[in-house]
Amino acid sequence: MNHVTVVICNFNYAQFIGKAIDSALAQDYPFVRVMVIDDGCTDDSRRVIESYGSRIRPIFKENGGQGSAYNLAISQLETEYAVMLDADDLLYPTAVSRAVELLDLGYAKVQFRLDVLNGDGRPTGTHVPHSEPSETCGELLADGWLYPSPPASGHVYQVSALQRIFPVPELDVNRYGADFYAIYGVALQGRVATIPYVLGGYRVHQSTGSDASFANSEDHQTVSEACIERWSLLRQIAAKRIGVVLSPTCHDFAVEKAQFCRGIYRAPFKSRWHWLLNDSGNYLHTVVANPFWSLRKKLGMLFLSSLCLLPFPSISNFAVRYIVNPASRQRRMT
Repeated sequence: MNHVTVVICNFNYAQFIGKAIDSALAQDYPFVRVMVIDDGCTDDSRRVIESYGSRIRPIFKENGGQGSAYNLAISQLETEYAVMLDADDLLYPTAVSRAVELLDLGYAKVQFRLDVLNGDGRPTGTHVPHSEPSETCGELLADGWLYPSPPASGHVYQVSALQRIFPVPELDVNRYGADFYAIYGVALQGRVATIPYVLGGYRVHQSTGSDASFANSEDHQTVSEACIERWSLLRQIAAKRIGVVLSPTCHDFAVEKAQFCRGIYRAPFKSRWHWLLNDSGNYLHTVVANPFWSLRKKLGMLFLSSLCLLPFPSISNFAVRYIVNPASRQRRMT
């Protein structure tokens, strides 16, 4: 049987890290190891981590950011497969066993849906992602199309594929978002399997259905700039280490909708039309030409986007929130 390491990279999430570790230890797959990287935490994380004793492998290091933590963790992996679980997220008990069934068939990576949880860990009634890529999404990725992906915690990787991509440069841009290289770098090396079920939880701390931000990510402008820089670094890594030539530019609806939000949300009527006439090209391209979406989804997204051009701020702002923030689509929970 192949072994799996659940790696949990933590920085000052003492209030969540115990739940993440518990979820890793509760996997029904019998060959799971748990590694916890403490990235120079200054809160109570160390006490929580040490309370697990020999059930986990803790590694304490100076703070260097997520890229540094990923580099160290992946260099230490000795199992065949690995999960890179964020310290504020959860795995449901069958996540690893379901993924291993597919990894054993030769997939480079398996991904699955994650429930969107609020800061208290309660399900909001929605999940991510809402689209599924083909097994050969790496071919479209090489042409610059970033495929629909769950956040970091929704993937199980072949360790050998991770170790061809990492280490990554420990630059400021990689203090966050190091999962970008794992998610897309591994997809360039083989088939990607998607399990169309929710097998974990993705916690959002600040976002609600009443705002146009989502998750715990960088602001809209930083998202766009960071994606461009990370893509450039991935191009260099892919060419040098796995012999894959990537397109000089990339297309990612997640980035374009962030820019869309920045230009449209709560903007005056005139400014919204200015965006359509002058700045909407990339956004519309990632909708109309998106190779991962059905015609129905493209038409639906175009319809929602068109609502932002009506002279009614309440309708426009609702449409932006619905497009940008999955928490705004939540069902009313009982």
